[in-house]
Amino acid sequence: MSEQAYIPRAKKRYLDQVRPNLQSQFNYKNSQEIPRLEKIVLNIGVGETTKDTKIIKSAYTALETIAGQKPVIAKAKKSVASFKLREGMPIGVKVTLRRDQMYDFVDRLVTIALPRVRDFRGLNGKSFDGNGNFAMGLKEHIVFPEIDYDSVDHVWGMDIIVCTTAKNDQEAKALLSEFEFPFSN
Repeated sequence: MSEQAYIPRAKKRYLDQVRPNLQSQFNYKNSQEIPRLEKIVLNIGVGETTKDTKIIKSAYTALETIAGQKPVIAKAKKSVASFKLREGMPIGVKVTLRRDQMYDFVDRLVTIALPRVRDFRGLNGKSFDGNGNFAMGLKEHIVFPEIDYDSVDHVWGMDIIVCTTAKNDQEAKALLSEFEFPFSN
């Protein structure tokens, strides 16, 4: 008896629906031309570490819980006196998701987290960088179901950057729309 390998729901959707739809929409000759998700970078900037360096641990555990893998602590490259920042001081945490973890995150983001955002009117369709990558921000990390609301001591904002293999913004928006990213315009 062979066990069936686990395939994330979003990856299965990409293989079964998104690829054929994009191929017919943009008339790709080669299947390798079809845009795909490359990676997702999650980032929490922690500006309060200048006052209390223990705060970074809270952001670290929150991001580890959301992403399902260990984040990297980002440190200041330069000293900035006006921000009371010294070189090497921890200023944030970040994690890069690829493969199955990336597809699981996309599924949770679109189906669970974004609908839980207060006063949500859709994602800005102009938040592309010109090379097919999309960036968005969340004001509260507590919209993710993995976070226990009662045990949260700080509410963190976070940046989410979706990197694709699309050549331009139009292809990238079509790709993310197929994954049901709720664009407002």
